[in-house]
Amino acid sequence: MTSIDNQFEAMNRLGSQKKPFLFAVDYELSELILIEEPLSQQEVLFDVRGVSNDAVSTTDKGVARFRFSSSPITFEEYKKRFRIIRDALVRGDSFLANLTVSTPLQVDLSLPEIYLRAKALYKLCIPGRFVCFSPERFVCLKDGYISCNPMKGTIDASIPDAEAIILSDYKESAEHYTIVDLIRNDLSMVSKNVQVKRFRYIDRLKTNKGELLQVSSEIEGVLPDDWQAQIGSIIHKLLPAGSICGAPKEATVKAIAGAENEKRGFYTGVFGYFDGQSLDTGVMIRYIEQRPGGRMFYRSGGGITINSMAREEYDEVCEKVYLPF
Repeated sequence: MTSIDNQFEAMNRLGSQKKPFLFAVDYELSELILIEEPLSQQEVLFDVRGVSNDAVSTTDKGVARFRFSSSPITFEEYKKRFRIIRDALVRGDSFLANLTVSTPLQVDLSLPEIYLRAKALYKLCIPGRFVCFSPERFVCLKDGYISCNPMKGTIDASIPDAEAIILSDYKESAEHYTIVDLIRNDLSMVSKNVQVKRFRYIDRLKTNKGELLQVSSEIEGVLPDDWQAQIGSIIHKLLPAGSICGAPKEATVKAIAGAENEKRGFYTGVFGYFDGQSLDTGVMIRYIEQRPGGRMFYRSGGGITINSMAREEYDEVCEKVYLPF
Protein backbone atom coordinates (compact mmCIF):
# COMPACT_ATOMS: atom_id res chain seq x y z
CA MET A 1 0.00 0.00 0.00
CA THR A 2 1.41 3.41 -1.00
CA SER A 3 1.61 6.41 1.30
CA ILE A 4 -1.32 8.08 -0.47
CA ASP A 5 -3.37 4.88 -0.08
CA ASN A 6 -2.60 5.07 3.63
CA GLN A 7 -3.93 8.63 3.69
CA PHE A 8 -7.20 7.60 2.05
CA GLU A 9 -7.47 4.81 4.65
CA ALA A 10 -6.87 7.40 7.37
CA MET A 11 -9.82 9.36 5.96
CA ASN A 12 -11.94 6.21 6.27
CA ARG A 13 -10.87 5.83 9.89
CA LEU A 14 -11.64 9.46 10.75
CA GLY A 15 -14.99 9.19 8.97
CA SER A 16 -15.97 6.11 10.95
CA GLN A 17 -14.95 7.90 14.16
CA LYS A 18 -16.86 11.03 13.05
CA LYS A 19 -13.77 13.17 13.63
CA PRO A 20 -13.50 16.41 11.62
CA PHE A 21 -10.73 16.68 9.03
CA LEU A 22 -9.52 18.74 6.08
CA PHE A 23 -7.95 17.05 3.08
CA ALA A 24 -6.39 18.14 -0.22
CA VAL A 25 -5.22 15.76 -2.94
CA ASP A 26 -3.32 16.65 -6.08
CA TYR A 27 -4.34 15.91 -9.67
CA GLU A 28 -1.66 13.25 -10.20
CA LEU A 29 -2.67 11.41 -6.99
CA SER A 30 0.88 11.66 -5.69
CA GLU A 31 0.30 13.85 -2.61
CA LEU A 32 -2.52 14.03 -0.07
CA ILE A 33 -2.55 16.51 2.80
CA LEU A 34 -4.73 15.44 5.74
CA ILE A 35 -5.31 17.60 8.83
CA GLU A 36 -7.35 16.44 11.83
CA GLU A 37 -9.41 19.05 13.70
CA PRO A 38 -8.51 21.71 11.10
CA LEU A 39 -10.49 24.51 12.76
CA SER A 40 -7.95 24.54 15.60
CA GLN A 41 -4.95 25.35 13.34
CA GLN A 42 -4.07 28.21 10.99
CA GLU A 43 -1.04 26.95 9.09
CA VAL A 44 -3.38 25.96 6.26
CA LEU A 45 -6.26 28.39 5.68
CA PHE A 46 -9.57 27.14 4.33
CA ASP A 47 -13.16 28.15 3.79
CA VAL A 48 -15.77 25.66 2.59
CA ARG A 49 -19.08 27.43 2.02
CA GLY A 50 -18.61 29.61 5.09
CA VAL A 51 -17.02 27.03 7.41
CA SER A 52 -13.57 28.48 7.97
CA ASN A 53 -10.54 28.79 10.21
CA ASP A 54 -9.93 32.41 9.12
CA ALA A 55 -8.41 34.50 11.90
CA VAL A 56 -9.45 37.72 10.14
CA SER A 57 -12.65 38.21 8.19
CA THR A 58 -12.43 39.33 4.58
CA THR A 59 -14.48 42.43 5.33
CA ASP A 60 -11.90 43.55 7.93
CA LYS A 61 -9.14 43.41 5.33
CA GLY A 62 -10.81 45.73 2.84
CA VAL A 63 -9.77 45.92 -0.80
CA ALA A 64 -6.95 48.43 -1.16
CA ARG A 65 -5.50 49.21 -4.59
CA PHE A 66 -3.12 46.55 -5.82
CA ARG A 67 -1.12 45.65 -8.90
CA PHE A 68 -2.32 42.69 -10.98
CA SER A 69 -1.21 41.90 -14.50
CA SER A 70 -0.47 38.76 -16.47
CA SER A 71 1.75 37.59 -19.33
CA PRO A 72 -0.21 34.87 -21.16
CA ILE A 73 1.46 32.36 -23.43
CA THR A 74 1.27 33.34 -27.09
CA PHE A 75 -1.57 32.15 -29.27
CA GLU A 76 0.98 30.29 -31.41
CA GLU A 77 2.22 28.33 -28.39
CA TYR A 78 -1.35 27.59 -27.32
CA LYS A 79 -2.17 26.33 -30.82
CA LYS A 80 0.64 23.76 -30.60
CA ARG A 81 -0.91 22.31 -27.44
CA PHE A 82 -4.41 22.60 -28.87
CA ARG A 83 -3.38 20.55 -31.93
CA ILE A 84 -2.10 17.71 -29.74
CA ILE A 85 -5.50 17.52 -28.04
CA ARG A 86 -7.34 17.85 -31.35
CA ASP A 87 -5.30 14.99 -32.84
CA ALA A 88 -6.40 12.80 -29.91
CA LEU A 89 -10.01 13.80 -30.56
CA VAL A 90 -9.72 13.01 -34.28
CA ARG A 91 -8.19 9.60 -33.50
CA GLY A 92 -11.09 8.86 -31.18
CA ASP A 93 -8.87 8.57 -28.09
CA SER A 94 -11.02 11.22 -26.40
CA PHE A 95 -14.19 13.15 -27.12
CA LEU A 96 -13.65 15.86 -24.48
CA ALA A 97 -10.36 17.02 -22.95
CA ASN A 98 -9.59 19.84 -20.53
CA LEU A 99 -6.49 21.74 -21.69
CA THR A 100 -4.82 24.02 -19.13
CA VAL A 101 -1.97 26.55 -19.17
CA SER A 102 0.25 28.44 -16.71
CA THR A 103 0.25 32.24 -16.88
CA PRO A 104 3.00 34.29 -15.15
CA LEU A 105 1.57 36.96 -12.86
CA GLN A 106 2.74 40.31 -11.59
CA VAL A 107 0.86 40.85 -8.34
CA ASP A 108 1.90 42.69 -5.17
CA LEU A 109 -0.26 40.61 -2.82
CA SER A 110 0.89 37.52 -0.92
CA LEU A 111 -0.99 34.23 -1.19
CA PRO A 112 -2.63 34.70 2.25
CA GLU A 113 -3.61 38.28 1.32
CA ILE A 114 -5.26 37.02 -1.86
CA TYR A 115 -7.01 34.30 0.14
CA LEU A 116 -8.40 36.73 2.72
CA ARG A 117 -9.74 39.12 0.08
CA ALA A 118 -11.13 36.47 -2.27
CA LYS A 119 -14.85 35.74 -2.38
CA ALA A 120 -15.53 32.14 -3.38
CA LEU A 121 -17.43 29.08 -2.16
CA TYR A 122 -14.27 26.99 -1.79
CA LYS A 123 -11.02 28.61 -0.66
CA LEU A 124 -7.73 27.01 0.35
CA CYS A 125 -4.31 28.54 1.01
CA ILE A 126 -1.04 26.81 1.79
CA PRO A 127 1.40 29.72 2.26
CA GLY A 128 4.45 29.45 0.02
CA ARG A 129 2.70 26.95 -2.27
CA PHE A 130 -0.70 28.00 -3.61
CA VAL A 131 -4.04 29.68 -3.10
CA CYS A 132 -7.32 28.49 -4.59
CA PHE A 133 -10.64 30.35 -4.79
CA SER A 134 -12.94 27.96 -6.57
CA PRO A 135 -16.63 28.36 -7.45
CA GLU A 136 -16.99 24.66 -8.29
CA ARG A 137 -18.17 21.88 -5.99
CA PHE A 138 -16.63 18.45 -6.55
CA VAL A 139 -18.98 16.31 -4.47
CA CYS A 140 -21.02 16.74 -1.29
CA LEU A 141 -21.76 13.70 0.90
CA LYS A 142 -24.61 14.45 3.29
CA ASP A 143 -27.61 12.68 4.85
CA GLY A 144 -26.97 9.52 2.83
CA TYR A 145 -26.73 11.27 -0.54
CA ILE A 146 -23.84 12.25 -2.81
CA SER A 147 -24.26 15.22 -5.14
CA CYS A 148 -22.05 16.86 -7.74
CA ASN A 149 -22.29 20.22 -9.55
CA PRO A 150 -19.99 20.18 -12.60
CA MET A 151 -19.35 23.56 -14.24
CA LYS A 152 -18.95 23.70 -18.02
CA GLY A 153 -19.48 26.86 -20.04
CA THR A 154 -18.33 30.42 -19.27
CA ILE A 155 -19.22 33.77 -20.85
CA ASP A 156 -18.67 37.46 -20.10
CA ALA A 157 -21.89 38.67 -18.47
CA SER A 158 -21.55 42.10 -20.11
CA ILE A 159 -22.18 40.63 -23.58
CA PRO A 160 -25.76 41.41 -24.70
CA ASP A 161 -28.02 38.37 -24.22
CA ALA A 162 -25.09 36.48 -22.66
CA GLU A 163 -27.28 33.90 -20.93
CA ALA A 164 -29.21 33.05 -24.10
CA ILE A 165 -25.98 32.86 -26.10
CA ILE A 166 -24.21 30.44 -23.75
CA LEU A 167 -27.27 28.21 -23.30
CA SER A 168 -27.86 27.95 -27.07
CA ASP A 169 -24.19 27.44 -28.04
CA TYR A 170 -23.86 24.01 -29.70
CA LYS A 171 -20.24 23.40 -28.67
CA GLU A 172 -20.87 24.40 -25.05
CA SER A 173 -24.02 22.29 -24.91
CA ALA A 174 -22.26 19.21 -26.32
CA GLU A 175 -19.42 19.63 -23.81
CA HIS A 176 -21.88 19.95 -20.94
CA TYR A 177 -23.84 16.85 -21.97
CA THR A 178 -20.57 14.88 -22.12
CA ILE A 179 -19.46 15.92 -18.64
CA VAL A 180 -22.87 15.28 -17.08
CA ASP A 181 -22.87 11.78 -18.58
CA LEU A 182 -19.33 11.16 -17.29
CA ILE A 183 -20.23 12.35 -13.78
CA ARG A 184 -23.37 10.19 -13.76
CA ASN A 185 -21.20 7.18 -14.55
CA ASP A 186 -18.66 8.18 -11.88
CA LEU A 187 -21.31 8.56 -9.18
CA SER A 188 -22.77 5.19 -10.18
CA MET A 189 -19.50 3.59 -9.01
CA VAL A 190 -20.11 4.73 -5.43
CA SER A 191 -23.89 5.22 -5.16
CA LYS A 192 -27.28 4.03 -6.45
CA ASN A 193 -30.29 5.66 -8.11
CA VAL A 194 -28.19 8.39 -9.75
CA GLN A 195 -30.30 11.23 -11.20
CA VAL A 196 -29.75 14.62 -12.83
CA LYS A 197 -31.66 16.97 -10.49
CA ARG A 198 -30.94 20.23 -12.36
CA PHE A 199 -29.54 20.63 -15.88
CA ARG A 200 -27.62 23.66 -17.21
CA TYR A 201 -28.49 26.36 -14.69
CA ILE A 202 -26.66 29.69 -14.46
CA ASP A 203 -24.35 30.98 -11.70
CA ARG A 204 -22.97 34.54 -11.61
CA LEU A 205 -19.33 35.07 -10.60
CA LYS A 206 -17.97 38.51 -9.68
CA THR A 207 -14.31 39.17 -10.56
CA ASN A 208 -11.85 42.07 -10.62
CA LYS A 209 -12.50 42.22 -14.39
CA GLY A 210 -16.30 42.18 -14.25
CA GLU A 211 -18.98 39.50 -14.00
CA LEU A 212 -18.95 36.03 -15.58
CA LEU A 213 -21.82 33.62 -16.21
CA GLN A 214 -21.06 29.95 -15.50
CA VAL A 215 -23.24 27.00 -16.56
CA SER A 216 -23.66 24.10 -14.10
CA SER A 217 -25.76 20.98 -13.51
CA GLU A 218 -26.61 19.00 -10.36
CA ILE A 219 -26.37 15.20 -10.18
CA GLU A 220 -27.32 13.11 -7.12
CA GLY A 221 -27.09 9.48 -5.93
CA VAL A 222 -27.88 7.41 -2.82
CA LEU A 223 -24.87 6.36 -0.69
CA PRO A 224 -24.45 3.05 1.19
CA ASP A 225 -25.46 3.11 4.86
CA ASP A 226 -21.82 2.98 6.07
CA TRP A 227 -20.58 5.70 3.70
CA GLN A 228 -18.75 7.62 6.44
CA ALA A 229 -16.47 4.62 7.06
CA GLN A 230 -15.74 4.56 3.30
CA ILE A 231 -15.31 8.30 2.87
CA GLY A 232 -11.70 8.16 1.69
CA SER A 233 -12.30 5.21 -0.63
CA ILE A 234 -15.30 6.96 -2.20
CA ILE A 235 -13.28 10.09 -2.98
CA HIS A 236 -10.38 7.99 -4.30
CA LYS A 237 -12.63 6.13 -6.77
CA LEU A 238 -13.92 9.41 -8.22
CA LEU A 239 -10.50 10.93 -8.95
CA PRO A 240 -9.37 12.69 -11.01
CA ALA A 241 -12.46 14.90 -11.21
CA GLY A 242 -14.19 14.35 -14.54
CA SER A 243 -14.90 18.04 -15.11
CA ILE A 244 -11.18 18.91 -15.26
CA CYS A 245 -9.83 16.04 -17.35
CA GLY A 246 -12.48 14.77 -19.78
CA ALA A 247 -13.84 11.56 -21.22
CA PRO A 248 -12.96 8.75 -21.38
CA LYS A 249 -10.74 9.48 -18.39
CA GLU A 250 -7.71 7.22 -18.85
CA ALA A 251 -7.01 8.03 -22.50
CA THR A 252 -7.80 11.71 -21.99
CA VAL A 253 -5.39 12.03 -19.06
CA LYS A 254 -2.61 10.67 -21.31
CA ALA A 255 -3.46 13.16 -24.06
CA ILE A 256 -3.49 16.02 -21.55
CA ALA A 257 -0.05 15.06 -20.20
CA GLY A 258 1.38 15.13 -23.72
CA ALA A 259 -0.12 18.53 -24.52
CA GLU A 260 0.56 20.35 -21.24
CA ASN A 261 4.06 18.95 -20.68
CA GLU A 262 4.08 19.95 -17.00
CA LYS A 263 2.59 18.55 -13.82
CA ARG A 264 -0.56 20.17 -12.53
CA GLY A 265 0.19 19.43 -8.89
CA PHE A 266 -2.67 20.54 -6.66
CA TYR A 267 -4.21 22.53 -9.50
CA THR A 268 -7.40 20.68 -10.57
CA GLY A 269 -7.04 18.38 -7.57
CA VAL A 270 -9.77 18.43 -4.92
CA PHE A 271 -10.03 19.46 -1.27
CA GLY A 272 -12.74 19.31 1.33
CA TYR A 273 -13.87 19.51 4.94
CA PHE A 274 -15.60 16.76 6.95
CA ASP A 275 -17.38 18.16 10.01
CA GLY A 276 -18.03 14.77 11.62
CA GLN A 277 -21.35 14.31 9.81
CA SER A 278 -21.04 15.48 6.20
CA LEU A 279 -18.27 16.13 3.67
CA ASP A 280 -18.22 19.03 1.21
CA THR A 281 -15.47 19.28 -1.41
CA GLY A 282 -14.34 21.66 -4.14
CA VAL A 283 -12.38 21.31 -7.37
CA MET A 284 -9.16 23.33 -7.17
CA ILE A 285 -9.66 25.65 -10.13
CA ARG A 286 -9.13 29.44 -10.05
CA TYR A 287 -5.67 28.74 -8.70
CA ILE A 288 -2.44 30.68 -8.16
CA GLU A 289 0.78 28.86 -7.33
CA GLN A 290 4.06 30.20 -5.98
CA ARG A 291 7.13 28.54 -7.46
CA PRO A 292 10.72 28.49 -6.16
CA GLY A 293 12.08 32.02 -6.21
CA GLY A 294 8.67 33.46 -5.36
CA ARG A 295 7.24 33.80 -8.89
CA MET A 296 3.45 33.55 -9.13
CA PHE A 297 1.58 31.64 -11.83
CA TYR A 298 -2.14 31.50 -12.54
CA ARG A 299 -3.45 28.16 -13.80
CA SER A 300 -6.51 28.16 -16.07
CA GLY A 301 -8.09 25.92 -18.69
CA GLY A 302 -11.11 24.89 -20.68
CA GLY A 303 -12.78 21.92 -22.31
CA ILE A 304 -11.84 21.01 -25.90
CA THR A 305 -14.16 19.07 -28.23
CA ILE A 306 -13.97 18.27 -31.93
CA ASN A 307 -16.02 21.44 -32.54
CA SER A 308 -13.69 23.74 -30.58
CA MET A 309 -11.89 26.66 -32.24
CA ALA A 310 -8.37 27.41 -31.02
CA ARG A 311 -8.83 31.19 -30.86
CA GLU A 312 -12.04 30.94 -28.80
CA GLU A 313 -10.45 28.49 -26.37
CA TYR A 314 -7.34 30.67 -26.04
CA ASP A 315 -9.48 33.71 -25.27
CA GLU A 316 -11.38 31.72 -22.62
CA VAL A 317 -8.28 30.59 -20.71
CA CYS A 318 -7.00 34.19 -20.73
CA GLU A 319 -10.39 35.49 -19.54
CA LYS A 320 -10.28 33.11 -16.57
CA VAL A 321 -7.15 34.80 -15.17
CA TYR A 322 -8.76 37.01 -12.54
CA LEU A 323 -9.07 37.75 -8.83
CA PRO A 324 -12.55 37.44 -7.25
CA PHE A 325 -12.57 40.82 -5.51
